[in-house]
Amino acid sequence: MIIGVLGPRGSYSDKATQLWLTREHPFSKDVSLKYCGDFIDTFDSVVNNEADIGIVPVENSIEGSVGVTLDLLLEHDIQIIGEVVVPIEHCLLSKGEIEDIRVILSHPQALGQCRQFIKSHFPHAEIRTTGSTSHAAKLATEFEEMAAIASRESAGMYGLNVLLCDIQDCNNNHTRFIVFRKKQEIDDIIWKNRDKNTIEQNDKTSLPHRTSIIVYLDRDRPGALYDLLGEFATRKINLTRIESRPSKRILGDYVFYIDFAGNISDTIIKDALNNVLPKAGMMKVLGSYVMM
Repeated sequence: MIIGVLGPRGSYSDKATQLWLTREHPFSKDVSLKYCGDFIDTFDSVVNNEADIGIVPVENSIEGSVGVTLDLLLEHDIQIIGEVVVPIEHCLLSKGEIEDIRVILSHPQALGQCRQFIKSHFPHAEIRTTGSTSHAAKLATEFEEMAAIASRESAGMYGLNVLLCDIQDCNNNHTRFIVFRKKQEIDDIIWKNRDKNTIEQNDKTSLPHRTSIIVYLDRDRPGALYDLLGEFATRKINLTRIESRPSKRILGDYVFYIDFAGNISDTIIKDALNNVLPKAGMMKVLGSYVMM
């Protein structure tokens, strides 16, 4: 099994992958990681059959959703098969000492999660964005005046000193990662009329499941979203997340990302989606997977 993951080695995506493997494939030895330069490359590696599955972050408890991941979920025919929640402990890493720091490097999400820390402790430092936190750690090895915001594990991997720990602005910092694979040709993930009912069904288990969908309302009218969400409310289906993203067609036009509790193989979920379908211009079912 080849897993596409944001690199280089030591990223939080790397950590999420190790946690998922420990949980889902604890005895598997035939696994290799394909480190990718960014999220686009990670999706492309799966779509182009260079990796069997991919693992990317989708939302953080401080900074919210990862926009590029949401966009790529809409653009590509993939299926979410799992999720991993990773506690995030950002550290300040450098070859030098605190008084030497002139430049701080990290991924934009990590920089956002440490915004107040940077403002309070390094108000005059130059901030540079990198493709990942581990990439920042790798770059920080070049000069003593450079520091990276990255994981504690990255310090050991790249020979850096841990200057400060737990520097994120909120202690309860977690990132949810999704595990996805390429959608099979026989699957029907985009419903364009209510007669289509071929849906990927997960094995039923006693574990709680989450289902993720994307909905586009092409008819702008008062109460359109209210009517759609009512299909879940009347069936007492718990929505765990709902978010809008620009459709990139015109200003003010949106697609909606909806997560809810339940398995797509459940009768009540099928019934809800069949009733949502005629109210939507497009509905894309991303998959059902065990909720962590």
